[in-house]
Amino acid sequence: MRCHEIDYEIIGNSMQMVEVELDPGETVIAEAGAMNYMEEGINFEAKMGDGSEVNQGFMSKLFSAGKRVISGESLFMTHFTNQGVGKRRVAFAAPFPGSIIPINMAALGQEITCQKDSFLCAALGTKVDITFNRRLGSGFFGGEGFILERLQGDGMAFVHAGGTVIERELRGETLRLDTGCLVAFTSGIEYDIEMVKGLKSMFFGGEGLFMATLRGHGKVWIQSLPFSRLADRIIEHAPKMGGSRQGEGSVLGGIGDMIGGR
Repeated sequence: MRCHEIDYEIIGNSMQMVEVELDPGETVIAEAGAMNYMEEGINFEAKMGDGSEVNQGFMSKLFSAGKRVISGESLFMTHFTNQGVGKRRVAFAAPFPGSIIPINMAALGQEITCQKDSFLCAALGTKVDITFNRRLGSGFFGGEGFILERLQGDGMAFVHAGGTVIERELRGETLRLDTGCLVAFTSGIEYDIEMVKGLKSMFFGGEGLFMATLRGHGKVWIQSLPFSRLADRIIEHAPKMGGSRQGEGSVLGGIGDMIGGR
């Protein structure tokens, strides 16, 4: 199935949204809860499946939905269709601060792999599937890198990332990065997890025990601030249970902790 040809505009800088323009009869699919606003004439419907296979049976849809549930994703995807006369717009926003990456699938071999929480929306006809990394090392130690999403199609797809986004072109070399910093990569890239060498670096380097390793030819998208890292910092500096923290980060704050028995 060929994907619908949709037009779009990225709005904003650090907290972006994507506004998709639909011709009459065109549809865009999105993760549940991603919609920000839509104009009159656009109707939406939650469906089991991405709609990429017209003759897909119920059991096949159920199997695909089951994989999404196992990975922590919603059972349904939302389909937004322009049922009006003229062009209509619908906008989608990421669930956390960051950037939205527009990806022309036709220009990238019609396939990319991304972190399971990165997919935002895509033109109808894009197949959104869950894929598990085939290497056991990635499964046990890869964190965010074990369960990935594979997008296939020839239309536009949009993924979101935290902080600043860097696009790297690999031409046979190797790139190592924190597993949470990986956003997406094209089909020519081999992905694996490797253990950090050296006990001192492993336990005192502050970079974790394992690194993601990417090799091959293709594009890689990297985010500077994964949401998991941001959430860890918020929890670390949140007020303690039983009352608000006074003098955070100061000498008085430390004295208060000792007096309070913390």
